[in-house]
Order: sequence, then structure tokens, then C-alpha cells
Amino acid sequence: MAVGCFISTGRSIDDAVARVRLAESLGYDTAYVTHINGRDALTVLTIYACNTERIRLGTGVVPIYTRTPATMAQEAATIDEISGGRLNLGLGVSHRPVVEGWHGQRIDKPVSEMREYTSIVRAILHGQTPPEGAKWRTSFALGGIGPFPDLPIYMAGLSQNMLRLAGEIADGVILWLCNPGYIRDVVVPAVREGRQKAGRPLEGFDIVAAVPSARTDDVDAAYATQRRDLIPYFGLPFYRAMIERSGFEADIAAFDAAAASGDGAAMAGAISDGFLETLTAVGDEQAVRAGVQRYVDAGATSPCIGPIARTDVEATLRAGAPVTA
Repeated sequence: MAVGCFISTGRSIDDAVARVRLAESLGYDTAYVTHINGRDALTVLTIYACNTERIRLGTGVVPIYTRTPATMAQEAATIDEISGGRLNLGLGVSHRPVVEGWHGQRIDKPVSEMREYTSIVRAILHGQTPPEGAKWRTSFALGGIGPFPDLPIYMAGLSQNMLRLAGEIADGVILWLCNPGYIRDVVVPAVREGRQKAGRPLEGFDIVAAVPSARTDDVDAAYATQRRDLIPYFGLPFYRAMIERSGFEADIAAFDAAAASGDGAAMAGAISDGFLETLTAVGDEQAVRAGVQRYVDAGATSPCIGPIARTDVEATLRAGAPVTA
């Protein structure tokens, strides 16, 4: 088991760098950065790489529609070189409001497009001729650097089809809002099917699971913050399907009823304590570690501490740090 963490930049890049250094000193294996509408994740990883020595660095994740495969491969190769081979390139489909509303692109066939995009990026990194795709066509080749055959490519996965694809063609899968039950009952079996299709064992495939965490004496306050942050996800189709499959259909139904009336407080309140207790690792150090262990027991090979907003990030990193002999 390798314990990782998510270190967002928040309002201060200097604070973020200090936290990544802390994570490195505490023995965390990898620090991941999300890519939403703040600082660019790949640029942030370049900063992290220049301020650390050992810890691996990953995108968790960059939407494939924000860059051509050639650009993605070129950026990944540059960061991997700068960091001394420490990059995990995490790719994802994202969602239509982001892809279409922010970037003016289209998600047509997410699974086949992810297969095509990943195959092109991997070929470029390996110094091979990129396969001709239906959506992306390129003759790009790295010049003066590379190849990078050992640079791992991870995929975000929620649906069974995407999880199977990850098992088949990726080096790992990155999960968000996937609770331990979903990992055990859906993620691991689907990934195993993909690995079998590729003629590979499940061993060696990295299942990265974000664990919303907080070392705090005020569990209710942490839950209240987490509820507010989860509201957008309860409105996104890919996440809704996963949440329902996880056994929380009642939460979705209550959320929809509240959304119909436009009551934001009720929308947050529809997210039950049971859902949060299953998903998060919140409380004293023992509670944080127990929450992380639930993910390990379910099949996550790399549980990743994801500090909950408005809680003490440093205290949470210390509470969830890997136990060394």
C-alpha cells in the first residue's frame, strides 16, 4: 500500500509548496493536483517538482478535451524530465458543463475517445508513430528528449465501461467520490475484467482512491463543508449513476426534491450522514486512519488523503501519514 495525498493550491501557491514538502517529509508516496478552473495542474506540478526530491507527482486529473494528445504528451514529458521521472499522468473525460461550457469542445463517445486519446499519448511518449484516430490525428514526435516508456498513465473512472478500459490500457485508475463499497463491488471487478482482456494480472495495477479527510474535533462542521462542496457532483450524471449504484438512491431522490424547489440548504441537507460516514475519514487521528483503512480493505492500493476545505490541512496530513517501521 502506498498512501498519497491531494494538495490543492488554494489561495496561496507558497502554502501549497510548503504542504507538498511536508507530505514528502511525512513519507507520502504521491501528491496529486486536481484540474478545475483555478491554477493549471501541469504548471503546478512543475512548481512542485522544482521544490521536492522524492515524492511522486500526479494530475488527478486533466480533462483530455483541454489539450490535444500531442500537447499533453509534450507537457507530460517535460514535467517527467524536470522531476527526474516522478510524474503520474492522470487523464479524465470530465463532464459536459466543463468540456462544452468552458472549453468549447464536445464529448461524443467518452470511452472510445479516451481509448483513442490515451493510445496516441502513450505512443508519443514511447517514441512510436501515433495511431490514426477518429477524433484526433497527429504525426507529432518528441524531438531532443525521450522516449519516456516508463511514464505511467492513469485514467479517471466511474462507470464500469471506463473502469474496464482503465484496467485494459492504463497503469492505474483515479477515483473520486467512490466509497469503499463501490470500490469493492464495482471498481475492482471491472478493472480485473480489463486486465484479463489485456492478458495481465490485477497485481501491479494502481487503484488510487481519494479519501476526503479532516483531523478535527468538530465533525459536524467538516460534514457541513463537505456537503456544500458535494452539491455540484450530485447534479452531474456520471456521479449520480455511481452514487445510486453505491446504494444511496435515497440521497439522490432527496437531493432532486430539494433542487426542484431551489432550496440550497435542503440540497446540502439531502446528503446524509450515512453517505458522509461511508465516504470520509473525519475526526481524531484514529478516525482518520480507520477511514483510510476502509478503502484499503475494499481494494484501493493507493488511498489518498484529500483534506476537506476549511479544516487544518497540516494536521490532517500528519494524522493520515504512512506508518513507517
